[in-house]
Amino acid sequence: MSSETLIRKADHVVTMDAVRSELAGADVLLRGGVIAAVGHGLTTTGEVIEAQGCVVTPGLVNTHHHLYQTLTRAVPGGQDALLFGWLKTLYPIWARFGPEEMFVSAQVGLAELALSGCTMSSDHLYLYPNGARLDDTIAAAAEVGLRFHPTRGAMSIGESAGGLPPDSLVEQEAAILADCVRVVDQFHDPREGAMVRVGIAPCSPFSVSRDLMRDAAVLARDKGVMLHTHLAENDEDIAYSLAKFGCRPGQYAEALGWTGDDVWHAHCVKLDSSEIALFGQSGTGVSHCPCSNCRLGSGIAPVRAMRDAGVKVGLGVDGSASNDAGNLVAEARQAMLLQRVARGADAMSAREALEIATLGGARVLGRGDCGSIEPGKRADLAIWDVCGIEAAGSWDKVALLLAGPARVRDLIVEGRRVVKAGQMATIDLPRVVERQNRLARALMG
Repeated sequence: MSSETLIRKADHVVTMDAVRSELAGADVLLRGGVIAAVGHGLTTTGEVIEAQGCVVTPGLVNTHHHLYQTLTRAVPGGQDALLFGWLKTLYPIWARFGPEEMFVSAQVGLAELALSGCTMSSDHLYLYPNGARLDDTIAAAAEVGLRFHPTRGAMSIGESAGGLPPDSLVEQEAAILADCVRVVDQFHDPREGAMVRVGIAPCSPFSVSRDLMRDAAVLARDKGVMLHTHLAENDEDIAYSLAKFGCRPGQYAEALGWTGDDVWHAHCVKLDSSEIALFGQSGTGVSHCPCSNCRLGSGIAPVRAMRDAGVKVGLGVDGSASNDAGNLVAEARQAMLLQRVARGADAMSAREALEIATLGGARVLGRGDCGSIEPGKRADLAIWDVCGIEAAGSWDKVALLLAGPARVRDLIVEGRRVVKAGQMATIDLPRVVERQNRLARALMG
């Protein structure tokens, strides 16, 4: 049996190569999980996916999520709260989770991402109640079929020590570091084409100690894995940093070893010009989460200024308790619109926003083998049907974020179809959703 797949005669192939080529009426040949050729008139003895009437893009990349939160969407009491108040509402509910809740919510969240064109997602899991482990989400991702970058998060400062989370959700720092070693040794794959890469990710500067931040950075570099946390998310965050640490979040991060090519921070809504310059010069990445930032009233991140300063920027949907959706193509459109609100209609084009959602995210996660449609890159692609009502009358079908579908027709990860004809091909999604709703009802009781 041939391991080849040919995507044939796409109306447009958006390559995201070095010159951002867009090919009309083109084919893409996949072989053994890798893109073998891009061009015209290609042939195969393997499977053929007809792509007339479609735009083919690299798979979208989600650089920040809390998958467990798909079980707590639109929770009363948290719907209209700012970040810290929202957290205090949700923490007691999350404390009742266990392994099943973590597994099923990850399945639902990853499937939702897949249907929106996402082929690779990170996840920031920073609480482990009732026997839950990072292993639960890794198992879910293996079933769904997405490329997965789980991060071993942590909280160590509970309410009794002046922190936000209940004491029941925090861990001893020695145990945190020991489990970081365990999951990296067990699951991290540094090879090209890896389906799982593990990161180390203390939740935030206000939920762990200075020592844990520093020790996590040392450990990550010893293990050769990436670092991730929340930073400068809103005004409360900045005020906390100034009061507790006597400096801004960017300065705090730099002092503890949290800048560099192997680091990416979520949100960064309130970075100032000096912090933006620091991130640009050091190669530090940023996960921009526009919908969550709007939902929590955090503000508009200075993405235009970051990009102009050379900062690596990707997109994140953030948790479904603070976004309440996990649609990455919608996130890309929101990112474009917010920069226009802040800086004018020419601040960000639809093509640049799509680049941030694909190649930008791959760069943030350190995946030089992903993010573009070129021979030798991994076979991660999204096929968008632009014959429907969303694109009817569009003069520029590549401008998907102006006039295009919010749901992918086909999604291919490592050469394997994860979404086929708009439906999940790897899991029984209706059954998973029913299980999710049953778990949510139990949490409400």
